[in-house]
Formats: sequence, C-alpha cells, structure tokens
Amino acid sequence: MANAPHEAMHRIFQKYPGLFSRVSDMLGAAFPESTTANVICNDLTENQPLERRVDTLLRIETEHDGPFLLAVEAQGRRDPDKHASWAYYFSYLLAKYRLPTTLLVVCQDRATAEWAARPVRLGAAQWPVLTLHPLVAGPHNIPFVTDVAEARKDLALAALSAITHADNPDVGAILKSPSTALRDTPETIANPIIELTAQGLGNRPAAQQWRNLVAVDLSFYVSPLSEEIRDEGREEGRAEGQARSLLQMLELRGVDVPAEAREKIEGCRDTGLLDQWFSRAVTVTSAEDIFTEAGLRPDQA
Repeated sequence: MANAPHEAMHRIFQKYPGLFSRVSDMLGAAFPESTTANVICNDLTENQPLERRVDTLLRIETEHDGPFLLAVEAQGRRDPDKHASWAYYFSYLLAKYRLPTTLLVVCQDRATAEWAARPVRLGAAQWPVLTLHPLVAGPHNIPFVTDVAEARKDLALAALSAITHADNPDVGAILKSPSTALRDTPETIANPIIELTAQGLGNRPAAQQWRNLVAVDLSFYVSPLSEEIRDEGREEGRAEGQARSLLQMLELRGVDVPAEAREKIEGCRDTGLLDQWFSRAVTVTSAEDIFTEAGLRPDQA
C-alpha cells in the first residue's frame, strides 16, 4: 500500500514538471526544459488479470526536441521484482505512444538508490536483449538546499531536497530554508510546497520539525497542514485551561492533589475526559477518585 512519502516522491513531478529538467541535469542526463506537461493515465493494464500502474506518468513537451514521456517511480526499498516491472513499463509505453520514454526512480535512502541505479542486463546470459538503466534521484545526488535564496529560486527542488534527505540527521537545516523562503511567497504557491514536504517526511522525526517551522514561520497561511496545527494548538489551549480549572476546584474544596495526580491532570489533552474529571471533582474526597467511576455521585452512576 502506498504511503505518504511514496506519494510525495512522485507527485511532486506532477505538480512541478519543470523540476525534472533541473534534476536530470544533476543526474548527468540534461533533458530539455519543458514548455508544457500533461499528466496522462498511469494505468498500464492490458486485458489480463494482472494490473500494472506506474506511479506518475507525464507527457512533456519541449521547445526544440519534441515531446517525451516521463515515468516516475517512488521506491522505498530494494525489490528484485521491480526490474521486470520497469522493463514492462518502458516497453509498453514505447509501443503504445511511440515516443522517447525515460524512467526516473526517486529514493529516500542511499542503499536503495544505489541498487536502483545499477544497470541490469535483461535476457539470456549469452545475449542480453536490453539493459535497464533508469535515472535515480536520492540522497546520494540531490543536493542539500540550505540557502534561503536558493530555496526561494526553486521551491520545488528545495522540497525534493527535504524529501530525499528526510532521514539525514541534519535535515533541519534543509527544512529551515524553504520555510523561511515561503514567508513572502503567495499562498497559492506556498501551500503545495507545505503539503508535499509534510507528506514526503511521513512519520519521521523531521516531520515534527517541519510542523513546528510551519506553525512559527508560516502562521499566516491557511494550508490544510497549518490549519491542522492551529486547530491542535487551540485544542491544547482549551485542555490546559480545563486542567487549571480542575486543579483550582480541588484546591478550593481542600482536596489534596499528589504530584502523580497533578502530573496526570496537567498532561491530559483530552477535553472530553477533563470534563468528566471536573464533574467528579465536585464531590470526591480524594484526587485519585476523579480518575475512576467510583468518583461519581449516586445520581451520576
């Protein structure tokens, strides 16, 4: 099943097709800059039970060199079956569209990238029919974008840099540059970068770093991620207020609150549960009773 980083690694090229020409130049292939690009159906299934879908498929137009197809695959781990799949994708697309076709594989760890980049000779050992040799982008060849001016100049590349280096201990330096660059970027441009970066980081520790940066540096945006963070902040603020009121109620009633109970109350962020505890605090004689059904009055049981 596709996960969030997997989706971000190929969808970023759907959103920013021009990114491929910059990336291909870094990879030593130097494809021309696109003039237009259209997402086309990624379903490569024939009238057979086996379903085959490339992650992202683009038809890219160029000014002088004509159109070509770009198939983008996000690869999270080594998979020996992929070589046969990638060869199928290439052959199918060539036969169907009769256009030059290339395959870009995007990885988030160096070992997988090195595996994917190795040329694979397909066919009999005595006479291989073709050699599979995709372009591979990953932490081994996508640069660290830590300069704010560079990030502002190419936000899509800055996002790809963060995604491919998601496991690097110094990824925070990469995340800071786009978050700073986005401060003076129109919201319609900034929002996809915010969301793709968050998606690409998945559930890694770097994802929380990005959320913190978004909350501070980009607090004026209304992207889904920033709204989620602000909603969490409002909910957390309500919970803190309820916890203070609960402790004040116990204090006014002369109920002793041991350190363990106080820590549990102050650490709770479930506003519904805090409401239950507050209702019980009106009658309990022990702070521990607010955490159990035993703390209910007879008419509440």
